Amino acid sequence: MDLLDEQLVPDHAREIKAEARAFARDHIEPNAREYFQAGEYPEEILEAGRDAGLVAQDIPEEWGGRGFDLAQLLALTEEFYRADAGIALTLQLASFGCEITAEHGTDEQCETYLRPVAEGEQRSGLAVSEPDTGSDLAGMQTRAERDGDEYVINGEKYWVGNGVEADWITVYARTGDDEDNPYGNHSLFIVPTDTDGYDAEHIPEKMAMRASKQAHIEFDDCRIPAANLIGAEGAGFMLLADFFNHGRIAVAGHGLGLAAAAIEEAWEFTRDREEFGRTISDFQSVQHGLAEMLLEFESARTLTWRACEHVANRDRAGYWAAMAKTKATETAVDIAEQAMQFHGGRSILDERRIARVYRDARVPVIYEGANEIQRNLIYRQAP
Repeated sequence: MDLLDEQLVPDHAREIKAEARAFARDHIEPNAREYFQAGEYPEEILEAGRDAGLVAQDIPEEWGGRGFDLAQLLALTEEFYRADAGIALTLQLASFGCEITAEHGTDEQCETYLRPVAEGEQRSGLAVSEPDTGSDLAGMQTRAERDGDEYVINGEKYWVGNGVEADWITVYARTGDDEDNPYGNHSLFIVPTDTDGYDAEHIPEKMAMRASKQAHIEFDDCRIPAANLIGAEGAGFMLLADFFNHGRIAVAGHGLGLAAAAIEEAWEFTRDREEFGRTISDFQSVQHGLAEMLLEFESARTLTWRACEHVANRDRAGYWAAMAKTKATETAVDIAEQAMQFHGGRSILDERRIARVYRDARVPVIYEGANEIQRNLIYRQAP
């Protein structure tokens, strides 16, 4: 089955899609089970992705990247996540947050921080969530205080991809306390991870996406130059909201890739396994279940690619991004669950691809803003 065909993909993104499919086939798929079971960071695959020009290439050409636009990024994403979500997440997190600096940073910031990431010499990260605050961007408490030519950061961040491995991260921190303007109280900063007062440790074993590493970070009088502020002080909420609109299209791609993988597994298994003297796929109830999978998948994929165009054109981006992220990720959960049911007892074996997909699919409904928050956005921004 070729569920991720190129018919919905714009012409200019098809070459990137083909490159991503070949890379996923040669490097991600053969190693997915090993890295999931070991829970190890796939350093060698990351290096291969850099060599192939498929990692950190959303960075603009002027700063060393290939300048992938949103459609090209989505085309790559659905291919990578079909092969394995944990490895795919590691590859994409290598430049996480760079888009913010590319859009709103100074030329000096871009030259100093973006170029090394694009050239494969460094990796970045983004620190937003906190131990007691998840999707409430206006409620984050990590604070950055201005002290002369420096900012001093204190607080904690949680679920930070590459928090340990990154050379620098973008940190979302409180710089004001204006109750009348809660959306103007936060700013974004570039923080090198070798700065005194920066302490990160890996979050213990996760049930899913085990080849990707997230960290808990503590900032203890962590001093950075004032020049590391991205954009204007107090603009962090709006800059991050814009970034997440693009990110949620990518996360919809996470869901599409996972859903495609689950359908592939279910389709193959139900044709190979026999019960009561015939293959499972001969039973009408199973056929209806498989048909429902395809209906939901095609609906989610069509919506996602439509949303991609709207977000790229900044046409009610928040609405479309929330729609795509919610539909695609929840479709992945539903399809993976049905595929597990079709597999019966074999579905719980760790060696089975469907077991990995089932666990991985539970994660994208949470990150980049939990889907409950997305429904709030959809309602508030509805036509």
